[in-house]
Amino acid sequence: MKDSDKTPRRPVADATPKSNLASTPESTGGAANADRRRFLRSAAATAGGVLAASTGLAHAQTDPHAGHGAAPAVPGAPTTPGVPGAPAAPGHAHEGGRGSMMFMPDHDMRGAHTQPPGAPPDDAVDYREFDMTFDLIEHEILPGVKMPAFAFNNQVPGPVFRVQENDWIKVNVVNKTEEMHTIHWHGVDLIYTMDGVPMATQDPIHPEEVFTYRFQARPHGTRFYHCHFGTPLHLMAGLHGAFIIDSPNDPIRRDFPYTRDYTLVLEAFDVNFAREHMNEVLRGMKRVNALMAQRRLSHVTHGFFRNYEEFLKSIEDGWRPPYTRGMAEVPEVKPRFFAINGKAFPATMEQGHLKIRQGEYIRIRLINGGFGTHHMHLHGHQFWVVAEDGNPLPYYKRCNTIPVTPGKTFDLIVYGDNPGFWDFHDHNELQATNNMVYPGGMITMLEYEDMGEPPYVPSISINQ
Repeated sequence: MKDSDKTPRRPVADATPKSNLASTPESTGGAANADRRRFLRSAAATAGGVLAASTGLAHAQTDPHAGHGAAPAVPGAPTTPGVPGAPAAPGHAHEGGRGSMMFMPDHDMRGAHTQPPGAPPDDAVDYREFDMTFDLIEHEILPGVKMPAFAFNNQVPGPVFRVQENDWIKVNVVNKTEEMHTIHWHGVDLIYTMDGVPMATQDPIHPEEVFTYRFQARPHGTRFYHCHFGTPLHLMAGLHGAFIIDSPNDPIRRDFPYTRDYTLVLEAFDVNFAREHMNEVLRGMKRVNALMAQRRLSHVTHGFFRNYEEFLKSIEDGWRPPYTRGMAEVPEVKPRFFAINGKAFPATMEQGHLKIRQGEYIRIRLINGGFGTHHMHLHGHQFWVVAEDGNPLPYYKRCNTIPVTPGKTFDLIVYGDNPGFWDFHDHNELQATNNMVYPGGMITMLEYEDMGEPPYVPSISINQ
């Protein structure tokens, strides 16, 4: 591109402040405190009916470079032994340094506030503070189809974080469910005690426990976050969200002066598995947590071990690992609903189309927060793949279909040079269905705002 084609850089967007995180444009709401036993029994998938398009707008960060400067470095901060270069954390009764609390005689964590070591204390840096909750909700994928879901801040996917590279981030998490959880900050380079891997870098966050993550946001790019405890169920059941780290030195914006920035989280839902397995897990965890708090159940019975030797000794003593159950007892995951930002077509219309004008560049961030590979195909255009796993590519690749495997992120740049209404969908056509009824699932649309009177206006079909 010529220098004359580039627009001046703008300051980086401010992240959603602590008090407003739950009300970001991606919020889909949810019944956080509904009668859980009732909806877990009744949240079965039903299909059919004529559906109308919503007039809601899709979220686009129209000015991704408007906000504040970078957070300052920590001058002369003391280090924590065993964590080279990591500043010391404030003291706390449950801050770690002695291994897991799961092996303590009394480890009831309800009401506890855990602050792991390794990050600067509050008075050493200017933290950007956020409040998060783990919730159990009823999530509507599209009209007629609801599922029980674990959720961040009562929404699926979780709220979008938008921060500046090198910001210091503080996230206070409250577990409002009867299951254990953690948060893994996928693709973020941080202190290992904040990485969110249960029994490897931290204890799982117990019911009614508060856990505080502190870390510096880096490197810039499209990142995301998800629960890392009971990952197959928790990730599929909604515990994931986008974590976007902006930078004024982003080479992608320098090469492509985009004016809109869309984030699409790709998801696969098995409604029956979520309902049945979640019931089983919640019943078991509630019983196990109560017995362990009463010192009537050992950590071994719960499946926690101090080391591999204790694991082997427990098997020798007659403990039966859960993975040795008969195959008939093992629940099988078969997603039948596929979603973009929590919604399956035609409910994706509630979010609005991806909007573009002739001569405009837009950025689309794809995050695979669930199971399966999604081959995202845009009609009528050749886009540039400019970043993978949040990192700018040394050479931009031009194509019209991109496979997005689990845990991957890709950033695309689309140039407005072909006015019309254009499908953007998963080209694995089974994943563009609702319970095998086409069209559905992972379908949205690119719409030109300045094309004048269109010769054909799109409508809705849900059974072809």
